[in-house]
Amino acid sequence: MAFGDIAQITEALAKTHVGEVELSYKGRGLKLDNAESVKEMVQEIEQCQGLQSLRLEGNTLGVEAAHALAKSLEAKTELEQCHWSDLFTGRLRSEIPPALKSLGNALMTSGARLTHLDLSDNAFGPDGVKGIDSLLKSSTCYTLRELRLNNCGMGIGGGMVLASALTECHKQSSAAGSPLRLKVFIAGRNRLENNGATALAKAFKLLGSLEEVHMPQNGINYPGITALATAIKHNPNLQVLNLNDNTFTKRGSIAMAEAIRHLQCLKLINFGDCLVRSEGAIAIAGALREGLPFLRELNLSFGEICEAAAVVVAKAVRGKADLEKLDLNGNCFGEEGCEALREVMESMNMEDLLDSLSDDEGEPEDDDEEEEEEEEEEEEEEDHEEKEDEEDTVENGVNGTKDVIEEKKEPHCGSELMSFLISPSAEKLISLGAKRIQLIEQQVDVSDASKVSEVFLKISSVYKDEPEVKQAIFESTGALLRKAFSNSHSQSYSFISSLIVNLGLLKSEDKKIKKVAVMPGHLLALEHAAAQEFFPAEQAGVLEEFVSRNGKVLESCCNARDALKTTLVKRTTA
Repeated sequence: MAFGDIAQITEALAKTHVGEVELSYKGRGLKLDNAESVKEMVQEIEQCQGLQSLRLEGNTLGVEAAHALAKSLEAKTELEQCHWSDLFTGRLRSEIPPALKSLGNALMTSGARLTHLDLSDNAFGPDGVKGIDSLLKSSTCYTLRELRLNNCGMGIGGGMVLASALTECHKQSSAAGSPLRLKVFIAGRNRLENNGATALAKAFKLLGSLEEVHMPQNGINYPGITALATAIKHNPNLQVLNLNDNTFTKRGSIAMAEAIRHLQCLKLINFGDCLVRSEGAIAIAGALREGLPFLRELNLSFGEICEAAAVVVAKAVRGKADLEKLDLNGNCFGEEGCEALREVMESMNMEDLLDSLSDDEGEPEDDDEEEEEEEEEEEEEEDHEEKEDEEDTVENGVNGTKDVIEEKKEPHCGSELMSFLISPSAEKLISLGAKRIQLIEQQVDVSDASKVSEVFLKISSVYKDEPEVKQAIFESTGALLRKAFSNSHSQSYSFISSLIVNLGLLKSEDKKIKKVAVMPGHLLALEHAAAQEFFPAEQAGVLEEFVSRNGKVLESCCNARDALKTTLVKRTTA
């Protein structure tokens, strides 16, 4: 055999990896109370050379047994994976922390470098998290890639302790030259709520390495969801995001939509049973249109989404070559709406990707205002910030008009525009003269979509079929929307969503957004703007869906409505 051949064989053998060395006691239902009960297990662990993975799940471990078992781990320097879920069934909660500390101390003593730690289904509560606190902060976890703590009852306190430990681990590992790069984080069914989720969000933002985040059923409302949204933007390699059965509502959905549009690697999104609602669905559709090229699965089931918003979502997945499943079950479409949604998917040759609609809730009833008010009152009780925002709106004058004007050094100009907005009239708009466009561009705060909609409707409400008035309205609303649409993509969708609500085409959960008495001028000004190049075609498409499907509410302005619809169709089919 030639020397070259030997060299190639030697190189190939060097690259060959033998399967990991694993000891498994998984699912044996062993009741391990004392040292005697784990004697055989201890011997097997001690005799196992190069142990890399230890599976203990599905047994029940007491304090004394844990201490004896820990002794056998003190020399296991090559241990990388600890699969220890469902390990304390029937144990007192007070027994679990000392057992975990014994095991953790042994791992630290050994000098092992863990990659996987699974303590799911152990119901150890906040004290259990304290039991692994030292371990998580130690060099043993500098190499951790997967942390699974599903269904552990951590609560808010446990979530905050965990967040602190991960933060400290990242700090210490970074100082050591090898920053913690956690990839998989699983902590569903833990009652983390807003404070626990917010604390963990800060740790996630610091890590920046996450590829999977699973936090379903944690009682997280929009403040916690918003914090998580901010954090995941800093994790560009995120592929799986599962927040099923938390409560987004409109604000949480919009924040999450803004976040996910940055995540080009995202493959699976599970926002099922999260009360995304129609306005949130529209925002998420915007993110779908702008990014998420490798999306495989989107779950927006049981979110109180109406038919038109669902169609907007469905059309937004067009061109997603990797898409395997779109779940919109359990929403509020009705039989005709379900059929319309199927037809849309079929028109895109994607009908096989639409999941079952068998649990559809039917079309929303018109007389459900009392139920909506009750839900809003519950949110207000939980969210002091929302209450403060509402108080600020009242203090800021009629319908919050002062909020739409940014503070300027020339108060006189601002007061002229303010005067018009408080009591709109064609004469006041004309009296602003040539400076009105400059005033609108400089002084209307377009960062608040609902305020942009409010100003648009006030300007267009003074419409008259007179050349000077029409020109003033079209120029003014055009300047306003041109600026609004030049803002962020998500803000554009938020504006259209607010406008749809104001026009009565969609009910909103936000009490601050009120339906107006629609006048022809509103629709004619919107029709003129929609025909302009600055009006995005995708926003025209969203508006067209709602005007087409819910246009009966605009019957009093049928001629203006039909003109608007014609223009919107032209923009979307051009």
